[in-house]
Amino acid sequence: MNELTDRQRFILSLVIHEYINSAAPVGSQHMVEQYHLDMSSATVRNELAELTSLGYLQQPHPSAGRVPTEDGYRLFVGNLVTRSVIPETVRRTISHQFYQMRQDVEQWTRLAASVLAHQSRAASLVTAPHHDQARFKHLELIASHGRQVLMVLVTVGGEIFQRFITLDEPVPQSQLSASADRLTSLLGGKTFKEIQALVLELNALEVDMLEIVVDEMQQADSLVSGEIILDGFTNVLAEPEFSGSEEARRALRVLEEKPLLQGLLSESVLRGSTVGGVQVLIGCEGVMDALSQCSVVLARYGTPGLATGTLGVLGPMRMSYGRTISIVRFLSDLLSDLVNENLNE
Repeated sequence: MNELTDRQRFILSLVIHEYINSAAPVGSQHMVEQYHLDMSSATVRNELAELTSLGYLQQPHPSAGRVPTEDGYRLFVGNLVTRSVIPETVRRTISHQFYQMRQDVEQWTRLAASVLAHQSRAASLVTAPHHDQARFKHLELIASHGRQVLMVLVTVGGEIFQRFITLDEPVPQSQLSASADRLTSLLGGKTFKEIQALVLELNALEVDMLEIVVDEMQQADSLVSGEIILDGFTNVLAEPEFSGSEEARRALRVLEEKPLLQGLLSESVLRGSTVGGVQVLIGCEGVMDALSQCSVVLARYGTPGLATGTLGVLGPMRMSYGRTISIVRFLSDLLSDLVNENLNE
């Protein structure tokens, strides 16, 4: 892209700020009056025309004002946007809420999703912290009906995996509990590979349970992230560009199907981002056609080698990037501290 003059950068920034606030095309006369510019509307109109020819703005109709293009938003986010400052009172309130529940990982993610949706006025997504390598912590075997048993596997860090198992014959709860306790004492803190390398004297039930535990932990290691928590759908659907539109229906389908969101995460932020870094996907950068009218602001949190998760905001391309980037970065840092303090066993 051609290098812009300082005046063109200034005007582009004003157009994007105004469009974010109004959702309406921005004209030269309106800009001069709204921002008390020390230049004529003809000068502004010429600069708008030049920015349009360079691909940073577009004109929906010949008589309409200008709106930003994807390239315009990218330049704005990369060079022009100023980070909003989160008021200290808001920061303290949010931090206090999290530290009240600092030992409850599930509540972290739900609170983070709620705070992100409220502060950004868009949809939020947060994944639970996920270990790079699952480590065994605890096993429970619970008698259900007849030969059915519910196996509950807990890994270090609090992830829970459940599976119903049908045994060859009924086993009393006392024997199930004894086997679960024995395996818990033998396997504590080990990865599935370390468990496979063990030479243990086990009864037939324990051998079967051990195989299932290894299988569950292998599957846990293959997951891209932990459970996804979502909030704020209605914020997105209330925006003018999504009200009753096909774009809204397509975006809603993605938000309702968590496997699609897992795909978005695996194809973008988890493919190379570092903990603490914020990634902005304008128009979702072609990752997912159904979200082509949306932007996503994502960040990883946690401690590499221990456990990491992802949090982010999904909204219309016309989102308030400064405020959104700031709240995503703030919560990423806060959750990283909580992971380090509470999961680093």
